Amino acid sequence: MTQALLRRLLVGLALGTAAAAQAGAPVLAPLAGSGGAPQPPWQVVGLPRQGLPATRYSVVDLDGQRVLRVDAAASYGNLVHALRDQPGAHLLRWRWRLDTPNPAADLRRKDGDDSPLKVCVLFDLPITAVPFVERQVLRIARLRAGDQLPAASVCYVWDARLAPGTVLDNAYTRRVRLIVLRGPESPLHTWQTEQRDVRADFLRLFGDEAPAPVPLVGVAIAGDADNTQGHSVAHIGAISFD
Repeated sequence: MTQALLRRLLVGLALGTAAAAQAGAPVLAPLAGSGGAPQPPWQVVGLPRQGLPATRYSVVDLDGQRVLRVDAAASYGNLVHALRDQPGAHLLRWRWRLDTPNPAADLRRKDGDDSPLKVCVLFDLPITAVPFVERQVLRIARLRAGDQLPAASVCYVWDARLAPGTVLDNAYTRRVRLIVLRGPESPLHTWQTEQRDVRADFLRLFGDEAPAPVPLVGVAIAGDADNTQGHSVAHIGAISFD
């Protein structure tokens, strides 16, 4: 794993978290307002000096609702909302649908590491809890980025290839761990409702590093297609955390 690859996966999330933190929002703000873009403190964030196209996040009318459209075309980018941790909050709820899958995506491989839609929760895991080799890479990445990159992220994925319930590490770094919630059996163009106990999922995926939940620092919505140079379209709406 190179330092550049680690930064690619984590810097975008961290920079968005740092910028959105200025709003100091204790809970998730609605995605959709009256305009065509996600409303603050949701913020679209890419990589520093990103040469890739940015994933397009737009607010649209669909099925009588204002929802977020995630359009990834050989692109990368995240929509990030910072959080001030609330120890009593643990349930993340949202609705989502997949409209155009990316058939080339395969989360088990670096060259296929793209997703039409994922919802990620960012945790403030102490760097001392990170295994030694990964800790050194993370420290270098943080030094270069100039921000506190999250040391642990849990991402919930809608994937057109893997079965629901699949758990795996990100193809580039174990700092990001994935749970597939919807797989190829889920119909396209159909809304699905999710509810996850994010603190329980953190312990399930990072319990080897942390004996108890750690503070949350942000939530990110993401779709990307830069590794496969493919295209995908998905929608998400009504996301809340309590």
